[in-house]
This record gives sequence, C-alpha cells and structure tokens, in this order.
Amino acid sequence: MQNAALAELGLAGEWSYEAIEVAAEEFEPLVRSLPGRDFAGVNVTVPHKLAALAVADRASAAAREIGASNTLSFTAAGIEAENTDASGLIAALPESPRGRRALVLGAGGSARAAVWALKRAGALVEIWNRTPEKAQRLAAKLGVAVKSTGSRSDDAEGRYIVDGAEFDLLVNCTTVGLASANESTDLEPLPLDADSVRDTHVVVDLAYGPSPTPLIAAATSRGARAVDGLDVLVHQGAASLRIWTGRNPPLETMRRAARERRTPA
Repeated sequence: MQNAALAELGLAGEWSYEAIEVAAEEFEPLVRSLPGRDFAGVNVTVPHKLAALAVADRASAAAREIGASNTLSFTAAGIEAENTDASGLIAALPESPRGRRALVLGAGGSARAAVWALKRAGALVEIWNRTPEKAQRLAAKLGVAVKSTGSRSDDAEGRYIVDGAEFDLLVNCTTVGLASANESTDLEPLPLDADSVRDTHVVVDLAYGPSPTPLIAAATSRGARAVDGLDVLVHQGAASLRIWTGRNPPLETMRRAARERRTPA
C-alpha cells in the first residue's frame, strides 16, 4: 500500500516502506537506531503503541491525550509521535459524526483512539466493554458515557446484548468479530443483535481479514453504510505518509493495493 503510493508519487527511487518485527524489550533500542539508518519514520502496531509514545521526544496533542502513538517521525529535533488512528477513522467515515450518537465496542488502544476522535468530531459517544470496569475507566478519562447492558439476555448462550438501534454510528474496536463471515451474518460473539442493525446506520469494524467480517456483512445486507478496517487503515497510512513526505498520497492507489494484497490468489 505505502510502496504503491510512493511509486505513484515518483518517490520510489529514494523512499521505500518495509516491515520490521521486534520484541517488546528490543523496541526502544531499535527505534533509536533507525534515524542513523536513514529512516524517516515508522508506523507502530500493537503491542508497541504505548512504548512508541514513551520513546518520543515530542508528541502531538492527539497522541498525548489518547495515550498511544502509531506514527513516529525522525527529525532534527528528535523523535516525534503522532496518532493517525484517530484521524484515519474520521476520514474513513462517509459523513461527519457531529451530533450523532456513537457506540464504541471495546476499551483497548484502538477504542481509545476511536472514542477520542469521535468526541473531538462532535459525536455523542458511549462505550461498551465486556469488562465494565475498563469501559468506566476509559469513559472517565475521555469524558464520555458508558453503555450499560443490564441483565443477560435469555438466548442460549446467555449473552449480554446491546440495542444498536438507538445509535447512529456503531464502531467495533474489538477483535472478537475478526472471523470471516462466509455465509453467516450472525454477530456472535459481539454484543449486538443483527436485527438491531438498520439501513440508517453507519457501521465501522476496525477488524479486517480476507473477507468481510460478520458485522460488515450484516451491515451490508441490511443496507447500512459499512466501513471496514481496511478503509480505515488506508486513511491511517495516508496520514502517516503525508507527515513523512509532505505530499498528498493517492488514496485510490493505496486502497487498490491494500485490497489486492488482501484478496487470496
């Protein structure tokens, strides 16, 4: 995706993008060595986003307030931290979330970025998490509400169920819906009833794989506007590339490259 963008921008001769796997204990030494190896910056994935913020000399307001960084830049002033998870989510939405009720499922790192971004964009945000205490801590930190599920439902599994119909925007930041949908649009083990997804919803699933997740499949089948994790990833990546190169990345080229990479041969 990034290399396809660099090629279209005419930068492939001097820029390249590569993957580096690193253990937690080796993260800081590796990052500090990269400026001397002509790296302009790095994207950082789980589980290193907290460490990325800690290693930075300077951080944007977004990275500080979210408490994590997914983008580091190496400049003459030192290591600079940014969080493009937040801006990537907002850019991927089909319309502004201002004034809309948004339900965020999860309370981990990606949920922190989503809640921060949605609130900053003017949405009325509530959080649900399997562990209510985690949702409460995140809600208190970011100044949003917690969605209570009350008692367990009476289905065979005794799941907690959230009524998604009362929201305009549903954002899944958990990994429990990662499995491919195949022929099914059952949302188990998400706390959503598929029947509560309406054609008036905007539905975002940050998880993505070789085929649509059950949540995205359910949303599409019900006429909702669906945004899968790959779309968000493209906008996150474009924001990072813009920081490093100062150029506007070709979004369609990046999207096409990401989807081609996802599609099995």
